[in-house]
Amino acid sequence: MQWLRAAVLGATDGLVSVASLMMGIGAVKQDVRAMILTGFAGLVAGACSMGIGEFVSVYSQRDVEVAQMKRDNRTEMEALPNPIQAALASAVAFMLGAMMPLLSAAFVVDHKVRLGVVVATMSLALVVFGWVGAFLGRTPVVKSCFRIVVGGWMAMAITFGLTKWIGSTGL
Repeated sequence: MQWLRAAVLGATDGLVSVASLMMGIGAVKQDVRAMILTGFAGLVAGACSMGIGEFVSVYSQRDVEVAQMKRDNRTEMEALPNPIQAALASAVAFMLGAMMPLLSAAFVVDHKVRLGVVVATMSLALVVFGWVGAFLGRTPVVKSCFRIVVGGWMAMAITFGLTKWIGSTGL
């Protein structure tokens, strides 16, 4: 079940990270090519980062569990988390999440419409992710969806605002 948590986290992170990067570059550049290249770079870097981070995290957890089994003289190896499976799930899910804003913006010529499409796509996808998370965790759906959508909006707004401000100051 470790891989499922990694996949949900990876998809959400891919969606929010790449959409926020695209909104940030969209704050200072109207060029669709710049926005797509920034999003693609974020997809590749983020997928690598998520995969490596998940691998290291799960491998560390596995090492702790193996050490505890040795101390307890147990040999239940099948119950151990699989770091490769978690890393792959996280990296692939990140890429899938990141592809949503990339594909939504790729064919929109008008700059303002493109920004709106990215926000709308991310918002809808986050509602779906919030619903899935609530369903899997058996928690309240509205609260879960609200929390994830507002968090995504905050990430985009902060990235957009700070990039716009830095871009306007000439840095």
